[in-house]
Amino acid sequence: MTLPPKPPARDGRVSLWRYMKLFRQDILSAQPARLYRAWMAEFKTPFFRSYLCNQPELVDLVLKDRPDDFPKSNRIREGLAPLLGNSVFVTNGEAWKRQRRIIDPAFEGGRLRDTYPAMLKAGRGAVTRLAGVADGTPHEIEAQTSHAAADVIFRTLFSIPIENDIASRVFHAFRDHQRAQPVLNLGAFLPLPRWMPRFHRGEARKTAAAIRRLITELTAARMDEIESGTAPDDLATKIMTTKDPQTGERFETEEMVDQVAIFFLAGHETSASALAWALYLLALYPDWQEKLAEEALQTYGEGGPEFAQVGKLRLARDVFRETLRLYPPVPMMVREAQCPERFRDRDVPKGAQIVLSPWHQHRHERLWDRPDEFDPARFATENGKTCLRTAYMPFSAGQRVCTGAGFAMIEGPLLLSMLVRAYRFDLVPDRPAMPVAHLTVRGRDGIWLRITPRD
Repeated sequence: MTLPPKPPARDGRVSLWRYMKLFRQDILSAQPARLYRAWMAEFKTPFFRSYLCNQPELVDLVLKDRPDDFPKSNRIREGLAPLLGNSVFVTNGEAWKRQRRIIDPAFEGGRLRDTYPAMLKAGRGAVTRLAGVADGTPHEIEAQTSHAAADVIFRTLFSIPIENDIASRVFHAFRDHQRAQPVLNLGAFLPLPRWMPRFHRGEARKTAAAIRRLITELTAARMDEIESGTAPDDLATKIMTTKDPQTGERFETEEMVDQVAIFFLAGHETSASALAWALYLLALYPDWQEKLAEEALQTYGEGGPEFAQVGKLRLARDVFRETLRLYPPVPMMVREAQCPERFRDRDVPKGAQIVLSPWHQHRHERLWDRPDEFDPARFATENGKTCLRTAYMPFSAGQRVCTGAGFAMIEGPLLLSMLVRAYRFDLVPDRPAMPVAHLTVRGRDGIWLRITPRD
């Protein structure tokens, strides 16, 4: 049986410096194979201790039962600070709670219906753009899914298409930033004092600054439109006009730039990754691809589904859900113990790093039936239903669950269904994909497919 590609785990113990080198190349293959079976594993370095937790009860304790006792680790923000500033992705405590009180109303259920027409236009744009590469020759699909996901973000957030000058410049600057930004910053491993420089690469600082300048232009222009009463009713306007119910304050321009930066990173980067892997899996398993195409043909016309029809795309949802299980865009999350703990009869010191790994929990041999197989039908089984509740966290869980989770679960199945309805995707045998994790899970050498029109 053909299994979806999975990076090889490292063998045995390695030194800290060897681990750092492996980690910098790829988070996933730097880890030992035992993490796919262990409920908990401890890693010691000269500077801190790290505990990876796979047991559902421990994950729930950290994310759901006592989240304030396990805030996000400051080590994670070391490499992201030049781009994300003090966005909701990296803040903790009262600052984070204030940000969520302002942001969350924009993503409530009723607002998703309002943003859907913009999402559908982005889907139509993606179908149109793919016509230019649907010639049966190999094409790198991540470039196309990145374009589509960025279009969704700009249309829903600022009511502008990806072809808009500033939107296009942000998109290309972000791709430059991805290439320049290493996953491992020295401050993530060494306990450096706050005043010491973080040794960010010059190119990473430069591209982050360029992105923030462009986002500042968009945000300042929207502030002016809001004040003049001409602003469109999109996500940016909703967020920028929402007052904190406790203080009555709104986001200032600089704060909004931080939030837009993470919306773009989280909403564009993660969606592009998931959509590319979903198309690759459907090429790897053509029977599932034909079933999904048939569902689309039976459900809606060439223009795309109405909002009420999205709920009927059950197979597209399950394919996308299974893709997120096998290739969670954010493979690991790190929290920090605020006080001494005891996990599974082990002492966990204050300041220890608590690693929660969707990648390992989603493929855990003691939780999932056939964990490395691609089977969108698994969610109709008892094991699948149970694991969906207890061992599935592509969007995190608890109070810090991704604000855009509902948004993503409409966007992903929608774009996937529209693309497969219009085109057939086939493997390129001499260019197999292999996942590698940096900011998100992407193809080591890209994800290559042949694309042909279904007509």
